Amino acid sequence: MHLNPLVLLVAAIFTHNIALTYLLGMCPMMAMSRRINTSVGMGLAVMFVTAVTAPIDWVIYNKVLVPTHSEVMMLLVFIIVIAAVVQLLELLMRRFLPALHAGFGPFLPLVTVNTTIFAVSIFSVMRNYNLWQSTAFAVGSGAGWALAIILIAGVRNRVQLVSDVPADLRGAGITMIIAGILALSFIGFSGMVAVQ
Repeated sequence: MHLNPLVLLVAAIFTHNIALTYLLGMCPMMAMSRRINTSVGMGLAVMFVTAVTAPIDWVIYNKVLVPTHSEVMMLLVFIIVIAAVVQLLELLMRRFLPALHAGFGPFLPLVTVNTTIFAVSIFSVMRNYNLWQSTAFAVGSGAGWALAIILIAGVRNRVQLVSDVPADLRGAGITMIIAGILALSFIGFSGMVAVQ
């Protein structure tokens, strides 16, 4: 596939936003989009893990699994790589960003099972991206997911300040409505770049 990595990066952020187009990573998005500061932290964590794991997964898949005809192990290997990178991230956050680590509480391990991170590696393999394309797609997808969670947190905070949300819609309900409206607004970018 002959896609410019820069085009792929922009497409992953806007036209094919993994959170708003494919609705991946919704569980941590709903849990962590209550406050903007935790949304930024979660977005950066997902962006970091995605940007690190996708190239590693690409190398392992194309240089180890394919030559040994062990492609069936792909899912297991990808999950192990993601778990190892999240553990590294947790150690780094605990050491250098203890306040942010405390703010995540039990949600940091959820980055391990965030479907966004796993899907980026799977999509890269399915779409036959090269290493640079896979890396650009991973960074763009992580940035797109971070953009989506930060926008949702900002709108949620604004909605709480200026309106009275009905009791039945508070929490997950209003978050899904906001995500739907944002997804509709991102459709405006769809003519910008076409990526398969």
